[in-house]
Amino acid sequence: MFILNKISTKLALYFFAAVLILELILMFYLHRNIIHSRVGEEFSRLLANGENHRDVLTENYSESTIKHIVLMENNNNREVMIINSEGVVISSSDENNPTLESYVPSVMKKKSNLDSILVSDYKNSPYIVSIHPYQNGEHSGYVLMYQSTNSINQMVNELTMHFGIAGATSVVIILIIYAVLSKVLTRPLINMKEATEKLSKGDFEVTLSYASKDELGELSVAIQKLAKDLELLKKERNEFLASISHELSTPLTYLIGYAKVAMRKELDEKKRDHYLSIIAEEADGMKDLVKDLLDLAKIDENSFTVNKENFLSQPFLDNIFKLVGPSFLNKGLKLDFESKENFQIFADPLRLQQIVLNLLDNALKYTNNGKKVRLEAYSLNGRAVISVSDEGIGIPSDEIEFIFDRLYRVEKSRSRIYGGSGIGLSVVKELVEAHGGTIEVASKLGEGSTFKLMI
Repeated sequence: MFILNKISTKLALYFFAAVLILELILMFYLHRNIIHSRVGEEFSRLLANGENHRDVLTENYSESTIKHIVLMENNNNREVMIINSEGVVISSSDENNPTLESYVPSVMKKKSNLDSILVSDYKNSPYIVSIHPYQNGEHSGYVLMYQSTNSINQMVNELTMHFGIAGATSVVIILIIYAVLSKVLTRPLINMKEATEKLSKGDFEVTLSYASKDELGELSVAIQKLAKDLELLKKERNEFLASISHELSTPLTYLIGYAKVAMRKELDEKKRDHYLSIIAEEADGMKDLVKDLLDLAKIDENSFTVNKENFLSQPFLDNIFKLVGPSFLNKGLKLDFESKENFQIFADPLRLQQIVLNLLDNALKYTNNGKKVRLEAYSLNGRAVISVSDEGIGIPSDEIEFIFDRLYRVEKSRSRIYGGSGIGLSVVKELVEAHGGTIEVASKLGEGSTFKLMI
């Protein structure tokens, strides 16, 4: 749980850092632009007032006009000073404030003919100052407008405070969102981790909620399916090992038993040969079983190869008929072979021979003497069709779907009458599918079965 909590913490930190950086950038941009806009408004207002006073002096220069201007600007935030062209103060709204006169030298040095801002540094200066030149006949000079920076700095501080409050509120909201996301997103991940730990310990009783229809829901479904598959695989493995143990123990018992009997000195040669033939028969059976097991292992590991090539059907099937003919003859079975045309087959000849031999061997085992087995081959829509039909014991309809399962046998007693290990048909199915083909089964209990493959 610590690991996933650590992941959720990392997720929260990354999310928090990303949002915080974005928020800081946006707040810095907005804060700067809003302050710039508000300060610009103060500059514009100061210039507008100064221009009005300048216009009044230009049109009607008199002592009463000057007094009127000074009275209008006599307040706490804004001051005005009127000087002549020589820099002599004519009138001031605050005559006891030497700071106002300290800007006069700068005005005389600049001698601007246009309305302009003389001092704009509101952070370090007590005033922002604008100058407005006037001319009325022989009277000329400058109107100096002063705006106290206290109000501007106060406004800036208030904006900064509001932005700080907004930022702190955003951080709290982000933390709340993290708490919700941590519960919604990481809780299912923690459940999945716990489920995989149970699976690793062999406990396949895993139940996960997958109500969501997103990647987490799909992952829950996948883990649930994995648990069921592993449980089935464990069950099949145990059954497989039990079946293999049984299949191997029986011939080994015979081998050991008859070997001991055959080693008796008082035994005559005829009986010894009889026991040795039984030993040879059981050894051949074990060899076939091991061969089938190796085939299954190769298929599971994808270590076998299917090398397809074109070859004619008639020589291929004739060779198979020659191989199995004596076995059918020894058991008293008739093997019919029918192939009306010599067509092309595109397959791996060795693997296809293995498939057909397994089907014929299966028919041989489950068909009593005096009966008939039929091998038929033909071409259909460019594909080879090979069928093996027998008159054997048949397969119950409710068991047909299981006959290709490993170690599954219709005859459950595992008696030595029919033999077989239940592996051959599973090998056949795997090899047919490796060719990209299909195999079908039709059977009736007590009457026989037909296996038809198409490659």
